[in-house]
Amino acid sequence: MKQMADRCEPMQKKVRETATGPGVYLMKDADGTILYIGKALNLKKRLTSYFNRHHSKSDYKTSILVSRIHDFDVVLTATEQEALILESTLIKRHKPRYNVMLKDGKRYPSLCLDLTHAYPNLLFVRKTNKKKVRYFGPYSSGGAVKQTLRFVNKTFKLRKCKNRDFATRTRPCLHYQMDACLGPCCLSVSKKAYAEIIREVALFLNGRTPQLIRKVREEMNQAAAQQDFEQAAKLRDKLFALEKTMEKQVAVTTDFKDRDVLGVAADEEHERALVTVLSIRNGYLRSSRHFGYTTPHPDIEAILEAFLRQNYADSPFTPREIVLPVLLESEAVIAQWFSEITGRKVKLIHPQRGFKVRLIEMAQKNAQVELQNRLNRETADLALLTDLQRALRLKRLPLRIECFDNSNLSGQSMVAAKVAFEKGRPFPDGYRTYKIRQPLGSDDYAAMWEVLSRRFRKDTEDKPFPDLVVVDGGKGQLNVALAVMERLGLIGQLDVVGLAKKDEKQGDQSDKIYLPNRVNPANMNRFGEALLLLMRIRDATHDHAIGFQRKR
Repeated sequence: MKQMADRCEPMQKKVRETATGPGVYLMKDADGTILYIGKALNLKKRLTSYFNRHHSKSDYKTSILVSRIHDFDVVLTATEQEALILESTLIKRHKPRYNVMLKDGKRYPSLCLDLTHAYPNLLFVRKTNKKKVRYFGPYSSGGAVKQTLRFVNKTFKLRKCKNRDFATRTRPCLHYQMDACLGPCCLSVSKKAYAEIIREVALFLNGRTPQLIRKVREEMNQAAAQQDFEQAAKLRDKLFALEKTMEKQVAVTTDFKDRDVLGVAADEEHERALVTVLSIRNGYLRSSRHFGYTTPHPDIEAILEAFLRQNYADSPFTPREIVLPVLLESEAVIAQWFSEITGRKVKLIHPQRGFKVRLIEMAQKNAQVELQNRLNRETADLALLTDLQRALRLKRLPLRIECFDNSNLSGQSMVAAKVAFEKGRPFPDGYRTYKIRQPLGSDDYAAMWEVLSRRFRKDTEDKPFPDLVVVDGGKGQLNVALAVMERLGLIGQLDVVGLAKKDEKQGDQSDKIYLPNRVNPANMNRFGEALLLLMRIRDATHDHAIGFQRKR
């Protein structure tokens, strides 16, 4: 305690000399590494609270932070809002250890219209960083956005072809023949008529289906009054499709406003937190999205504030109202920042009564259930990996598994692929494809040697190395892999197995796993789920290799 007091004394002196205005402070350790970045309306008051108080067990994270602080810097700003923006910028740049960095590695999909094109089409995207592009979403899953895209393509006569095909097409495609497209690629289509279709699509995707239904019904009645019964029948079919879609939507409010409702759940023991966003558009619940994070000593207020800054700062659409489960210290400043970004007023509210409290309860319940489900899945995955370790007598728990497979086209165009699984789940950032450099024909052994040598060479940037390496094939491929590991000095550091498909002619009941220094395959009778996991990884690798070959 005396050592800590002696270390804090010069910082307390520095705090007394600090200005009282708004700004940002940067906490540093003995090596000058930034540990934490924060903002304050009154810098002197905030810094005093770090070094002049006894931190309780409930404030465990702060007490650990203070014990490691050896110095701090301050940056004065004109307003608290400028401090908020500067804080967000510095956190993104330095990524301090003790700041809440909410990264779940998941980009939720959206739909977009490229407004720079005279006849824009609707596209499935995950990145939303282009200008002059109108985005709709995000959606809760790829399946949800594809289902919406199918409905739009069936109901509205937007073009379906890509820009490259649009520029080179010489005659209308099958969609035009089926009366599902106006054929602007080849025919003279009024830009005003196409723009009207775009407006209808925007109404539907923005949750304004009731308004769109009224518009279509008026057009149908007008066409019928003019005895244009063919057009009236088409509008009737569109009306029925929209009404059927409307029946599936759940109305949760009666004020027909756009708002996001946030719920937060945290598990201190597993150091996990989850934020649930209920997207309500025009009074209807459009989607629920879940953002899961790993963070030591999760703090609800810090997680919410970080989520608001990181999720909405670059979002293509921010609703006028965001409902929060707790009151935030920087609520007014963040709301003003959002208003400046969006060009319209955005409110952050923490309701105390009324229907919005029930919305919060719904979001909180969804967050708690989803967090528990994820923890249960992680527990089941860990048990499965433990079974796999026991079945194959692996040296380490196979938290990261990499599988390799080769593919050729009638002995030509040899390629290879690597697929990575982490904690029993696909890890797309670890997927790789390889062009075989040597003209090997269909020599699978030589191709495997080349690929593994490139993957595990000492100067590779593709790290970390896996706990378990799986090669698609039998004893031959396994021996090649072991030879590569021995050559690179990795024998004993990585577990390697070979996975061969079952040979029904030989009476095999399942795929076989070959282990080093063993003649017969491993007995997996008691570990069927573990075998299925390896087969799933092998199949994913095979598909990845074939997909790469087709692209070539």
